[in-house]
Amino acid sequence: MDKVLVVGGAGYIGSHTCLNLAGRGFEPVVYDNLSNGHREFVKWGPLETGDIRDGDRLDAVISRHEPVAIVHFAALIEVGQSVTEPLQFYENNVAGTLTLLAAAERAGIDKFVFSSTCATYGIPRSTPMAETHPQAPINPYGRSKYLVEEVLRDLSDLKSLRTVILRYFNASGADPEGRIGEWHTPETHAIPLAIDAALGRREGFAIFGSDYDTRDGTCVRDYIHVMDLADAHGRAVEYLLSGGESVALNLGTGTGTTVAEMLAAIEAVSGRPFPVKHAGRRAGDSPALVADNQKAWEVLGWRPERDLDAIIESAWNWHAGRANGAV
Repeated sequence: MDKVLVVGGAGYIGSHTCLNLAGRGFEPVVYDNLSNGHREFVKWGPLETGDIRDGDRLDAVISRHEPVAIVHFAALIEVGQSVTEPLQFYENNVAGTLTLLAAAERAGIDKFVFSSTCATYGIPRSTPMAETHPQAPINPYGRSKYLVEEVLRDLSDLKSLRTVILRYFNASGADPEGRIGEWHTPETHAIPLAIDAALGRREGFAIFGSDYDTRDGTCVRDYIHVMDLADAHGRAVEYLLSGGESVALNLGTGTGTTVAEMLAAIEAVSGRPFPVKHAGRRAGDSPALVADNQKAWEVLGWRPERDLDAIIESAWNWHAGRANGAV
């Protein structure tokens, strides 16, 4: 059984990708420092604890398991934190990735799947956004991912590395069987926050900005089911193993949902109304972020299979289960 090193595999998207890789016949080896990941999420292969900034530890783990490819999720991701603590983001997301890439090169691993983000595009000049959209990130989080993309492009052009860069839009939902789901501390993502409000664990939900030029005045976002994201990563690994060339791809549904529509869907699934208050716009928020995902279909044969209702239902089941003491 071929092994794939899943760096950050105890986290939200990483753990769902391990589930997908196991279903494809791979053994996912999770490498995680558990600062944001969860030991309970490592269910489909061994856990190796370690930090991506620790080259000696990476060398030892890679030597022990001899993975055929690396999938890299380990990153700090909170935009607001990146503004207050930019050095932490560059140290972990950029310097840490350089250490990981150096370890991969020493081991002769030339297949690398990278977890990137639509935040590398910055403020949209048009929607839906294709991979050719200019990249002009507006915060340290987006810039840290963009810098890594630039390094990967250089290594692809100048060395033997082949990489698939996957730019996520709004990752959402959970494993339909409830084994793993979205679990951040603190939680800052919209769907879990709204579900917490419906569960009575928060006083309510705040909509930031109701006067955008959208169909109901609230921001439009492209919510993509985490199981569909995981499927794209599994396909990316197989694409590289079959000789595929380096490429950057958007992962989104291509369909925008307003914040108000998302809240209505949660209320419909849960049957629990919850308080919603309106606040002013947040600096840096875009009116609309929607993916053009055609290239992912052309390269990987990938299209999302789950709609907003499936996202909300799976997320509700996961969070309600946690509220009842299940993990």
